Amino acid sequence: MRWRCVRGPSQGAFTAQYEDTDRWRSNLSAMAVAERIDVADVPDRERYELSIDGEVVGFTVYRARPGLIAFVHTEVDERVQGRALGDRLIRFALEDARARELAVLPFCPFVKAFIERHPEFEALVPEAYREQFGL
Repeated sequence: MRWRCVRGPSQGAFTAQYEDTDRWRSNLSAMAVAERIDVADVPDRERYELSIDGEVVGFTVYRARPGLIAFVHTEVDERVQGRALGDRLIRFALEDARARELAVLPFCPFVKAFIERHPEFEALVPEAYREQFGL
């Protein structure tokens, strides 16, 4: 009597089988729910938005000036917290700032903490401001 996972015939899906009886089988891939997660800049609202299946569940607000973006506030819906979606949102925003050659001012504590945990983004904060932000 034991469980084993075997690759199913369609699309390499895994199937759990209980070897003591060949009557009971469960396709594990059928239990998983696919979600579409998107992050986008919404300039007319001055924020980046994170959505799941079209529903906005997080955002980070910014103020943009020529050559500069200041992040001032971030929120993630408590229903989806604990899934690193806030990090995904901020990573996207910072990578976009880097691609657009914008200096970053992390007034938002969440953005600042993200940069502290990911020093590869520290160079986006102008050196003259790093001490002010504790970076």
